[in-house]
Amino acid sequence: MRRFLLAVSTGLGLMAAPLSADATDDVRDAPETLACNGCEALLELAAAQPTRDKDRARDVYRHPVETLLFFGVTPNMKVGEYAPSGGWYSRVLAPYLAAQGHLTGLFFNPDIAPGGDRIPAQVASFPGEVVGWSGVKPEVASALALKDIPDAEKGTYDRIVLFRMLHNMMNWNIADSEIKAMRTLLKPDGMIGIVAHRAKSDAPYSYSDGSKGYLRQDDVIHFMQVNGFELVASSEINANPKDSANWPGGVWTLPPTYALKEQDRAKYQAIGESDRMTLLFRKRD
Repeated sequence: MRRFLLAVSTGLGLMAAPLSADATDDVRDAPETLACNGCEALLELAAAQPTRDKDRARDVYRHPVETLLFFGVTPNMKVGEYAPSGGWYSRVLAPYLAAQGHLTGLFFNPDIAPGGDRIPAQVASFPGEVVGWSGVKPEVASALALKDIPDAEKGTYDRIVLFRMLHNMMNWNIADSEIKAMRTLLKPDGMIGIVAHRAKSDAPYSYSDGSKGYLRQDDVIHFMQVNGFELVASSEINANPKDSANWPGGVWTLPPTYALKEQDRAKYQAIGESDRMTLLFRKRD
């Protein structure tokens, strides 16, 4: 399967369609503005890799193919994945980028993040883990911490993706500095795609400050604008209207965490994973 994927990727004439002129004015679902000839087929092949057998059950909530298409990720890009953790998205991105692109795991600045003493070891081990997970060549993957970013890395990334981590960054008071570091990595026209647990628009700040896992979408958009980005498009790809987003114990009440263990487990299983915003931002001059 991997060899077939690489062969198809190498043979495709990849052509990403330009963003529409009014993409920043119309921020409804707009994946067509980020179309890429052949990319959907390649992503589906990457998502079907046997190494994802245990991951695949969550595709119904995370929609990796649709999400990466919406973010306009093409196989020839240099992509940074922030806080890759156990590699759920890395196992899609690595084979997808294997023939023409590059995947970099972006880790917290160890000087400001909790558990910073563990980050150097995580940075050192990530490339080898990607090779083990996906069978890609070692040169496909790298890693760095968002501290003392090498000059050679600055302004070289086409996309950075940030999945369900922004609430933690807010809680740890590192969101501003980490987003600014990511901005430094992006090309002048580079973009960052964010998926985050979504609070109701009228949720009180005490519930939507990240401490419960949820953030208000308007707050996230404003935060990114303040930090030098403009909103390109938003999508409901990862929405879940069954999530009331008002659990006393926060988002962790829902699967896959099930913070209440067996209490009302069937109820939460029927609801599924959290309601999520999916936002794409462009680096602004």
